[in-house]
Amino acid sequence: MTATGFQPPIQEHPFAGYVRILGKGKSGSRSLTRSEARQAFGMILRGETEPLQVGAFLMLLRVKEETGEELAGFVDACRSEMAPPPPGLQADLDWSSYAGKKHQHPWFILSLLLLADAGYRVLLHGSDGHTPERLYTEQALRELELPVAASWAEAGTQLDTCNFSYLPLRQLCRPLHDLIQLRPLLGLRSPVNTLTRMLNPLCAPCSVQSIFHPAYATLHQAADQLLGQPRAMVFKGDSGEVEIKPQADTRVHLLIDGQRQELTLARSLHERIQPVARPAVEPLRTLWRGAGADVYGIRAVEGTTALALTLLRPEMDLPEAIAQARSLWRDRDPARLC
Repeated sequence: MTATGFQPPIQEHPFAGYVRILGKGKSGSRSLTRSEARQAFGMILRGETEPLQVGAFLMLLRVKEETGEELAGFVDACRSEMAPPPPGLQADLDWSSYAGKKHQHPWFILSLLLLADAGYRVLLHGSDGHTPERLYTEQALRELELPVAASWAEAGTQLDTCNFSYLPLRQLCRPLHDLIQLRPLLGLRSPVNTLTRMLNPLCAPCSVQSIFHPAYATLHQAADQLLGQPRAMVFKGDSGEVEIKPQADTRVHLLIDGQRQELTLARSLHERIQPVARPAVEPLRTLWRGAGADVYGIRAVEGTTALALTLLRPEMDLPEAIAQARSLWRDRDPARLC
């Protein structure tokens, strides 16, 4: 910004008040109400703000740490501004995928196939490209020739024909996609990386989310409660994706009809697991077809599938879900992946 290039505003910008709420210092600042958060984020999505304001707003939230009310308000705004789905389009399970895989192959994709083949309608949404050296879900699905939608209409067709569809965030809400791409510019993740996981654009009764840091679990639950999410699951997954780590106990945070619960999926591998040199999809094909054995991959698929089943089938306890997941894996169609 140069002295000759900057034009001082004549009057205060309408968005300035929201920046002021967050930035008045330790004694003067406060969190946004849900209504304020919805109004502020709606302005951002509609392009009614200046880039400087957006950066200040997101980073002030990052330093303060967002609240459940703020996240719920942001999701309210996103749902109002996103491309509306066709009337009557439904999914059983909403699955967010925004992190990309870094340390292991994207085994969770095989869990998605097991659930879809078992008759559950799964809508997957996510974005890519905001963090280098990761394998993002859209690229992995395309390499596996699995459904990626270019519109709500196509997503609906895919859900009807194969119980599974991935809808990229850029198709769902382009301004939100652009915001999540700011990480290389800002140097940090912003609240956008959190709120996108809660979008649940079809208001599916079940929602599964992954977090990078365990402390975020209660934040996700608070927002889901305010949003009226019937059943939700949050846990720390591999690389931030919805995929259990077989070599670690997985602490799972559940929201069932407004009540918070917890369960623990015990580790199924006890040896130290080394990260792969580069995440790829060919090991998924090999494992699914039965052409090779990867104990880590099988345990990751079965564990992730089992957790999803406990959400979809609340009458099913964890041992039953694990047994069902193993049955689905054993009875899978090896020709499903070409």
